[in-house]
Amino acid sequence: MPDDVQLNFSPGSLVTLNIILAVMMFGVSLSLSPQDFKRIVKSPQAPLIGLAAQFLLLPFLTYLLTLVLQPHPSLALGMILVSACPGGTFSNIITFMARGNLAVSVSMTAVASVLAVVMTPFNFAFYAWLNPVTSKVMNEIRLDPWHMVGLVFAVVGVPLVAGMFCGQRFPAIRDRSETIMRRVSLVVFLGFVGLAFSRNWDLFVQHAGGLAVLVIVHNLMALGLGNRLATLCRQPEVDRRAITLEIGIQNSGLGLTLLFTFMPQLGGAILITAFWGVWHLVSGLLIAGYWGCRPISVLETTSDVG
Repeated sequence: MPDDVQLNFSPGSLVTLNIILAVMMFGVSLSLSPQDFKRIVKSPQAPLIGLAAQFLLLPFLTYLLTLVLQPHPSLALGMILVSACPGGTFSNIITFMARGNLAVSVSMTAVASVLAVVMTPFNFAFYAWLNPVTSKVMNEIRLDPWHMVGLVFAVVGVPLVAGMFCGQRFPAIRDRSETIMRRVSLVVFLGFVGLAFSRNWDLFVQHAGGLAVLVIVHNLMALGLGNRLATLCRQPEVDRRAITLEIGIQNSGLGLTLLFTFMPQLGGAILITAFWGVWHLVSGLLIAGYWGCRPISVLETTSDVG
């Protein structure tokens, strides 16, 4: 792969991108409530299994995958960043379509979004520095993880709390706006993806095949990790479905925001993250379509924590 393409964003453009992501997080957080966090205390096993896979195992296995496949350093950094991001909010919708445990999915999304303020910058910096190839790029970037913590807190943590507060304080507004905000969030997210591709189109055309292989293999690994770990921990099928989809659908919008802000010169990483954002919706919908046609027995639903 040739040298990455430098994306030139003005400070005003970066602020606009961050505000857009913050508004998107605010909108999807309107439907969250303190009860979503309490579920983990009352029935912790399934959500904790998923969170362990999300923040401990997936970044570690991704690091190993980059060592085995040895992609271009920029692509490897994109893979590491995606694995460090929390689960995407669209996983809740897809879990519902797949007849999975929606309570587990929502509680994992809520807690993961909070943990991401620290865990996303930490996991990315740790494994990016640990990989001898990507560490050279990190030396050139001179990325300060604490700056990433501040940005994630601003565009994820604050909107999450504000959205929950407004959703509980003004339920009528929440009920009217929830569907609209989810649709707007999808449009905004696809806009992020479109921006990433438009600024790196020549790079994408030259290496589309390699990018597709990396993303599909990585996504299959994430989905397989969630399903296998839940199976080994003897979780009922309704919970296995939720955990699988929560691990396989990442918050690529957050990943793109971090790249646009801190690493705009890494065109390969931006393309990996953008392609992930498209592919995980495709794979998630395919799995949801399959599982949606296979109802779960009444006995399997008894573990529902919702």
